[in-house]
Amino acid sequence: MFIRKQLLLDAQGESLFLWGARQTGKSTLLKQMYPNALCFDLLMADVYQRLITNPTLLRETILGNTDKKIVVVDEIQRIPELLNEIHWIITNTNTQFIMSGSSARKILRSGANLLGGRALRYELFPLISQEIPNFDLMRALNNGLLPRHYLADNPKKMISAYVGNYLRDEIVGEAKIRNVHVFSQFLEAAAFSNGEMVNYANIAADCGVSAPTVKEYFQILQDTLIGRFVPAYQKKPKRRVITAPKFYYFDIGIVNHLLKRGNIEKGSEIVGNAFEHFIYQELYAHSSYTGLDYSISYWRTASQIEIDFVLGNHEVAIEVKSSDKINERHLKGLKSFSEEYQVKHSILICNEILPRKHGNIWIMPWAIFLEKLWAGEFIK
Repeated sequence: MFIRKQLLLDAQGESLFLWGARQTGKSTLLKQMYPNALCFDLLMADVYQRLITNPTLLRETILGNTDKKIVVVDEIQRIPELLNEIHWIITNTNTQFIMSGSSARKILRSGANLLGGRALRYELFPLISQEIPNFDLMRALNNGLLPRHYLADNPKKMISAYVGNYLRDEIVGEAKIRNVHVFSQFLEAAAFSNGEMVNYANIAADCGVSAPTVKEYFQILQDTLIGRFVPAYQKKPKRRVITAPKFYYFDIGIVNHLLKRGNIEKGSEIVGNAFEHFIYQELYAHSSYTGLDYSISYWRTASQIEIDFVLGNHEVAIEVKSSDKINERHLKGLKSFSEEYQVKHSILICNEILPRKHGNIWIMPWAIFLEKLWAGEFIK
């Protein structure tokens, strides 16, 4: 159904970690790419119990199946102790390990063996437009881009279960959060900050906790791949700029649920935030999947002039507008940024039908922009 762009898993025999939030499609992708691998799925109760009781069974099983040169360990974070066995096996045999998981937090916090650089790191994100035949933008903005959610005609119950079972229960358990009610409130407060500058004090007041606690909660969302910050662009500014970071959840559908948004329609008041979020997801996936790993930041002055995204060292400046009728006032941020920095590509992404150029600024329909982005025309 979907043709995933995460093809970097062909790591020329190197072992690797594949991280990604639940239901991004890690297990499905690994089954497609490594159908003959020896697989240990740690979500299976019997496999989990055997290996957590006796981790050496992993080594013994692999040494007893020497015809299997590739070994997949799914949800590796559930038993960090296995990494000691994996380290020995990589060092003493020619076995390639593919280790996937929804969070590295437990491994990092436990001080577990990270294999001393013997495993590459990749991440799988929700779907991008290029992976979906006959991509439907409004379906993506309403359902989100987790595969099961995107395909569903009515995903509300699925998303509700995802937020309840995964975000509120599993992450709470993994992070050992004592006050579940407050963390639930925080998830909703963070959704109101989605795509906005984060004000820790305001969120703390809303949740009835301290600002340091709110910062810790945001760190948990980052560690578990549920959200990430977009920093402010601050390179030698002539104007006084805002330095607070912005925050985005990893998927639009999660935000829709937490904010109790109704149906998102073209021209509605809420479509703009969801559309910007969608473009951010595409940019972040492009940076990672292509291996370019360029930075993504935003720019805002103290006088409230802003552009949504700055790629790399101001090579590309992007403003996102859901409108299908772009006028002069929409271009103010890009013009101001170009006065301060030398920009290769100034682009306003929108819903107009045809691309056009206003001075040095491209006014570009979103589908054409994404086609050119993935073709490597803007940043290399």
